[in-house]
Amino acid sequence: MKIQPHRIQKAAVLGAGVMGAAIAAQLANAGIPVLLLDIVLPDNPDRNFLAKQGVQRALKARPAAFMDAGRAALITPGNLEDDLKKLKDADWILEAVIEKLDAKRDLWERVEKVAKKTAIISSNSSGIPMHLQIEGRSEDFQRRFVGAHFFNPPRYLHLLEVIPTPKTDPEVVKTFSEFAETTLGKGVVVANDVPGFVANRIGVYGIVRAMQHMQKASLTPAQVDQLTGPALGRANSATFRTADLSGLDIIYHVANDLGKATPEDEDFTLTPAFRALVEDKKFLGDKTGSGFYKKTKDEKGKTKILNLNLDTFEYEDQGKVKVPAVDAVKGRPLADRVKALYAAEGPEGEFVRGVMNDGFWYAAKMAGNVSNRLQDIDNALKWGFGWEQGPFETMDTLGVQTVIANLEAEGRPLPPLLAAMKASGRQAFYQGEETVTPTGEATKYEAPYFILTDLKKDATRVVKKRAGASVIDLGDGVLLAEWHAKMNALGEDQLRTVQDAHKLVQDMGYAGLVIGNQGENFSAGANLPLILSQAQADEWDELDDAIKQFQQVTTSLRFSPHPTVAAPFGLTLGGGAEFTLHADHVVASAELYMGLVEVGVGLIPGGGGTKEMLLRFTDMQQPNQRVGATLLPAVQRAFELIGTAKVSTSALEARNLGFLRSSDTVAMNKNHILEDAKRQVLALAPGYVQPTPRQDIPVMGDAAIAAIKSALHGMHQGGYITDYDLVVSEQLARVLSGGTGNNRTAKVSEGHLLDLEREAFLTLLGKKGTQQRIDHMLKTGKPLRN
Repeated sequence: MKIQPHRIQKAAVLGAGVMGAAIAAQLANAGIPVLLLDIVLPDNPDRNFLAKQGVQRALKARPAAFMDAGRAALITPGNLEDDLKKLKDADWILEAVIEKLDAKRDLWERVEKVAKKTAIISSNSSGIPMHLQIEGRSEDFQRRFVGAHFFNPPRYLHLLEVIPTPKTDPEVVKTFSEFAETTLGKGVVVANDVPGFVANRIGVYGIVRAMQHMQKASLTPAQVDQLTGPALGRANSATFRTADLSGLDIIYHVANDLGKATPEDEDFTLTPAFRALVEDKKFLGDKTGSGFYKKTKDEKGKTKILNLNLDTFEYEDQGKVKVPAVDAVKGRPLADRVKALYAAEGPEGEFVRGVMNDGFWYAAKMAGNVSNRLQDIDNALKWGFGWEQGPFETMDTLGVQTVIANLEAEGRPLPPLLAAMKASGRQAFYQGEETVTPTGEATKYEAPYFILTDLKKDATRVVKKRAGASVIDLGDGVLLAEWHAKMNALGEDQLRTVQDAHKLVQDMGYAGLVIGNQGENFSAGANLPLILSQAQADEWDELDDAIKQFQQVTTSLRFSPHPTVAAPFGLTLGGGAEFTLHADHVVASAELYMGLVEVGVGLIPGGGGTKEMLLRFTDMQQPNQRVGATLLPAVQRAFELIGTAKVSTSALEARNLGFLRSSDTVAMNKNHILEDAKRQVLALAPGYVQPTPRQDIPVMGDAAIAAIKSALHGMHQGGYITDYDLVVSEQLARVLSGGTGNNRTAKVSEGHLLDLEREAFLTLLGKKGTQQRIDHMLKTGKPLRN
């Protein structure tokens, strides 16, 4: 059966509960019209009440389910009695109803009668085997059926487990996987139709075993969370905070169900203390307000986190929990942290080794059972539970033969995969472009769909390297300027690398340049510690030169003789936003948190960001509005955006705010943006004409300054802004107005606006109020309202 992924243009979600409504919201985020159906409540006159309620729940969800509230209009609420016939228009139908086999079978019988013959049919069930749901359905229906298990919340958790049955057409699996990755932005793992699939089977096992090892080592939940969190390259929520978020009752039921459905009952046996918490019904986690942790407020109204004492079932204020083994590895690379914790002495080391060895042994045992590829197991844990490395990647870090020896020393029988690895003497599961099958035979590594090779590990691509940035060959005549410093803060390495890349493009005949990276965030902005130290040392000439260089590099993206494309994602703040604003084209991750936030540290954007937002909003006006008082709305819009340090909550909102243009590209899958950006460079390169800086930008001069100052003083008198907010805002107003001494019909150049930016930046940096704001931000991570 041949179904093209672009043919999936309309969808239907059956069931408007928490998951169903959230999945519908993610489809709407991707621009897919969705029919959302649920049952009819017998006593409610609104037959679509539950579906409408689901949409409203998604609109109110925090974190937000919608990337833009306007996307909710793509969801059409309905009910399963009156509107089932509308399924004839859906290219993909997903079920998210109650977890009862009979209910699902009854629903599929009704769906088959009305769905079109090319529609892909899916279930979001997390526990009921897919093949059991479709017993009695036609061969054609069974060929088009594939499980689609989303993780909650669907917008933020990257994992989607795709579960074919023995009857599913391979072409349907391929088509749906491509659609899920490209259109919905998911990380797809192909799972076998077994209890728990991949992530829950291994992840819940890990949680259960961590609880058992905690008791043996006489540790507390807070200590365990220190050991099983970021120190091991895992999520901040670690073990017990994850349990609170998920709900202790959910973990209880999943563990019990897995114990009954598999021959591994002992592996999923919960501790007596955990069972007691669930049976009490008051300690179910966030849903009841108390679990392993409880939020409360002190006498000053400040939030405090109390820890549950599992001996007394009373909450205690344990302060900041210190774990020496974790403190000893802070600041070290992940590989060093993992090795040190695995080798640690005392109860902490015993706990870590016990938990990790359990995880290694079970993952190897499940290889070929839950999935037929090792990378699917690794990716499931990374994308579903927030791990930096999966179990097989972690064994590679420690040395596979070392892990095998430790497991044997504990008296464990080796699963077939590890027995084969021992016999072969192979040191790693992943070697270059090669990995192994679940039986230990060498095979080619299949990278996830459309994802570039990890550039950090591919030295053959590196053209030029500095400590904090590199120039990398993306292939097909395109270079990448990649930053790889902490938070990708922008300093000399990053700026010089962009200059290096421009020169290489011209000298070596490349087609163009991408600005992007494979870090956690695109860039959190300028190197504030360096800026503050230079200001305090009165190095004003050096600072002036540095800001000039920064402006030259950001604007070089616009005025180079070759196309440049920015690929921002995650935090794209301050200088990171300014780089993005100057690119010829932007391919942005849908999860884009972009803003010009300099006022929070007492500054204004100094790398062309102020100039660029004024230009954008001015250009949006009709030609006859770009003069005199009619220009004021554009100035005010730029002032409000920068002056309030507004940060987008998605790429869709960044477009609404003006940070992205309507012509820029939004990619739902972050892992695709470098490849998409490369394609955009190649599309722009033929016939590319180098732009020139504009010389005729209309400004309002003193008239705009007066209008903004009047509004500012009213806000100051009303207590809405502080004394120093007023100082910063007046400098911002001066730049956006084109400077003092200009009349309302004046025109200035881009260079003039850049000079005003630089002057304002340096003026503010020399003030005590700004230096206090920067120092406070560096120490606390929070803005100072002085």
